[in-house]
Amino acid sequence: MKRSLIAAAFALSATAASAGSYVQPVGEAQPVPAAAAAQTDWTGFYAGLQYNDGEAEASFGGATATGDFDGFGIHAGYNHDFGQFVVGGELAYNDIDSDGNGDGDLTQLRARAGVDLGRFMPYATLGFARVSLESGGTDVSESGVTYGVGGEYLVTDNFSIGLEYSRSDFSDVEGVSGLDLDTDMVQLRASFRF
Repeated sequence: MKRSLIAAAFALSATAASAGSYVQPVGEAQPVPAAAAAQTDWTGFYAGLQYNDGEAEASFGGATATGDFDGFGIHAGYNHDFGQFVVGGELAYNDIDSDGNGDGDLTQLRARAGVDLGRFMPYATLGFARVSLESGGTDVSESGVTYGVGGEYLVTDNFSIGLEYSRSDFSDVEGVSGLDLDTDMVQLRASFRF
């Protein structure tokens, strides 16, 4: 009987020892899904203000003259973001002053095509421009082509800033036969998105 009790005690202690030393097998670590990068969507309407600084070159009968101008204006447009590419259209009005030599208006209706790089979008423009100038009692106005490149950065989801270069070419300016006018303009832009 004593032997039976000793055997039972050993059996219980062996069971208790093996129960305490049990280690659950470790499975493979599950991969943690990477956080999805925040997608920037350039789709929507926008409107804003711009400051312009530029140079105009007039050509007439083989002679050329250049002059500087500056001004300010407003713009409004719409973009559609297709994922990698962004396309849209814009209407811009600029009040320009040719440093004391007259002033005028420059209106542009342009298509825009850009690349969605997240919060930054480089783009190109192409469209139609109309200029009206008053200088020394003479009024001239003409339509022409405008084109350019720029870049826009989203500071917040509803506000962006940008820098743009554009050129407008006006041939045979109305009212002055044989006069060609070309403008180069740099714009600092701020836009609010809706």
